Amino acid sequence: MPETETVENLILGGGEPGKYMAWELAAQGRRTIVIERGLIGGSCPNIACLPSKNVIHSAKVADLLHHASAYGLRTGPVATDMEGVREHKRVMVAGLVETHRKKFAANGLDFILGEGRFVAPRTVEVSLEAGGTRRIEAERVFLDLGTHASVPDVPGLANASPMTPDEILELGRLPEHLIVLGGGYVGAEFAQAFRRFGSRVTVVEHGPQLMAREDSDVAEAVRAIFEEDGIEVILGAVTKAVSDHSGDRVRFQTGTPQGERTIEGSDVLVAAGRTPNTHGIGLERAGVELDARGYIKVNERLETTAPGVWAMGECAGSPQFTHAAFDDFRIVRDNLPGGKRSTRGRLVPYCMFIDPELGRVGLNETQARQQGVEVRVVTLPMTSVLRAKTLGETRGFLKALIDVHSDRILGFTMLGSGAGEVIAVVQTAMLARLPYTVLRDAIFTHPTMAEGLNVLFGKVPARKSQSGVPERM
Repeated sequence: MPETETVENLILGGGEPGKYMAWELAAQGRRTIVIERGLIGGSCPNIACLPSKNVIHSAKVADLLHHASAYGLRTGPVATDMEGVREHKRVMVAGLVETHRKKFAANGLDFILGEGRFVAPRTVEVSLEAGGTRRIEAERVFLDLGTHASVPDVPGLANASPMTPDEILELGRLPEHLIVLGGGYVGAEFAQAFRRFGSRVTVVEHGPQLMAREDSDVAEAVRAIFEEDGIEVILGAVTKAVSDHSGDRVRFQTGTPQGERTIEGSDVLVAAGRTPNTHGIGLERAGVELDARGYIKVNERLETTAPGVWAMGECAGSPQFTHAAFDDFRIVRDNLPGGKRSTRGRLVPYCMFIDPELGRVGLNETQARQQGVEVRVVTLPMTSVLRAKTLGETRGFLKALIDVHSDRILGFTMLGSGAGEVIAVVQTAMLARLPYTVLRDAIFTHPTMAEGLNVLFGKVPARKSQSGVPERM
């Protein structure tokens, strides 16, 4: 057994919240050890957010080239070089990893590559990547364990060696026919990207619509866009069995509302959610309890059931976005000296990077109805946004929810070019608790996508007084 080392701070996992916590504590001169299984910088710069958006942008370039004639440009034959797409992504990732290496070294951190496992409260034994073991006991432990792609328990699916979202980014060839199992955010992004590269694409979704958490009008608009792009979408599909091998030939036996169907393709991408990396690392020996889904139990300050142990990011059940994980770091950091920050009531935006982008912040109609919140709903087609006309990108719409009895903005959705940037404008107004009239009357640059907010919020009907009579503005 290796000799036990003692340290003030131990961080298990070097993803978004873990690395920022390490850099912060090291900058304060506190002795800190980081244990990372292998992805220097975490999943975001290596296999998730940034590389996937890099590949998606390559697909956007391919789409522009294929439609160049619509913009008055003549081009020759266009073909996708997936090895080139992969290399473009790899160059970016290599640069990001090198930046992280330097940051971990510059702060004087003890950065360990290896597998950590709890052997006692706040005590971890590490199997080092380079060989050997270390045993570390800490005053404080911060868990940033992350998640991994889930593979549903469908007969034959695992044996078919399907790709996950992590693995498809390393694909150096173009699938002839890609079957995407799962019509959520990640599945939708990759489905459109590979269709633009030139693959035939079929999306198989168990639910009655794409993107189960979105309003039905939003999901239907995306489905229509996919249909226009040549993507086949099968909804209400129950996959009963999978045979053969992804990368060669694969068969799906599927039940649909229209009857039994066999879907044949060349490759399979499973985009069916994530599973927390919380099993098999001895959390029970550390006194850290899990919930029924395998996520770490935390309170609103991200404290676990074990004294001196915090959990951050996806393993703690936080929204599965890098920006939410970064805010987890800020909450824990600010609470260490006695602060009172909490996860309660956070306004977390998201953006799905299909084309056009889908962004949302706050409530949608479905959530408002479930919560019994009365709202005024206004929508505006992207055809009414002049910037969209100049770009020739008029698919989609804007949608806002305004409180019935006040002028408070409760939610905003945009399916349109630049949605990821425009939602930040509305989010800022919501954080400041500004009435929608501020955006209605603001002077936005012409012609920009944000200018559409003037028109959208100009359509809000009069609010109700407490007596239920509409008030004039």
